[in-house]
Amino acid sequence: MAKTKELSKDTRNKIVDLHQAGKTESAIGKGRELADMMERRKVDILCVQETRWKGSKARSIGAGFKLFYYGVDSKRNGLGVVLKEEFVRNVLEVGCELEEKEKFWSELDEVMESIPTGERVVMGVDFNGHVGEGNRGDEEVMGKFGVKERNLEGQMVVDFAKRMDMAVVNTYFQKREEHRVTYKSGGRRTQIDYILCRRGNLKEISDCKVVVGESVARQHRMVVCRMTLMVCKKKNRSEIEIEKKTKWWKLKKEECCEEFRQKLRQALGGQVLLPDDWETTAEVIRETGRKVLGLSSGRRKENKETWWWNEEVQDSIQGKRLAKKKWDMDRTEENRQEYKELQRRVKRGVSKAKQKAYDEL
Repeated sequence: MAKTKELSKDTRNKIVDLHQAGKTESAIGKGRELADMMERRKVDILCVQETRWKGSKARSIGAGFKLFYYGVDSKRNGLGVVLKEEFVRNVLEVGCELEEKEKFWSELDEVMESIPTGERVVMGVDFNGHVGEGNRGDEEVMGKFGVKERNLEGQMVVDFAKRMDMAVVNTYFQKREEHRVTYKSGGRRTQIDYILCRRGNLKEISDCKVVVGESVARQHRMVVCRMTLMVCKKKNRSEIEIEKKTKWWKLKKEECCEEFRQKLRQALGGQVLLPDDWETTAEVIRETGRKVLGLSSGRRKENKETWWWNEEVQDSIQGKRLAKKKWDMDRTEENRQEYKELQRRVKRGVSKAKQKAYDEL
């Protein structure tokens, strides 16, 4: 979220693509595949759901993107958001506890009411409801371009939008039905994934549609929202001082370890421990380590999570993406089998690439 009242003259207009992706698998390398897709599609922010990552963490996934995610031990029903690097420092808080269905809406109301009205709010959510086509009586919170008929859960979405003065963004842009359907499985074609924003910020949004053909999600499809945000200018990473650290890991080398022992023994005057003065002893050890082992550069390593990524893996994922697009256009058994086989090849290829990179260390 960005607090507009805090924006200064050091701000600039920024076109942001906000995507909502559906079910995201935990296959090895999936995070890097997400980053590759975001870079190719020029996406800045990506919401993911039904992830299978465990725990509550943040990690780099490569190409200048960072993933913040929250998952449970069952490896199901997780969620997260992927941000381009320039947005990472604007993150205030990430996390959400699992709520019982009957408490969800009341607790969501409480969260919304706790946010100052002048603060921008954009939500990317699988509400599992159909707001329906047409907007008679609900013109203030939605457009005409939903899918099929409204159901009870969809009415709850509309009621929430009215209570919180928000708008259901998907429904304001006229698209072919194929670019409005967010969930497709077998014969089922529905719209259950939505992007909502405050009504006052609706003018900042220039487009919203479903992207067809990406292979990072299965049944759910990506919803793309293009909007203009004011983003505070942050210091470049090169301008930020990072503490230099002693290279203690070099003690694993016998020659370094022996030199360190000798220098430390000399510094301590031949004693193992200075009498009644541990702090002085500790400082002598640290100073000896700095002199013998040296200090790190202070520069942060980029893409440390995906250093194994190579062109072969990238090409195989590109082939999988094209096969997915081919299957979406012509759902024959032959095309399905081709896509499944390429999925398996990508998994094997990623696993081999990681193993090869580890072996070369």
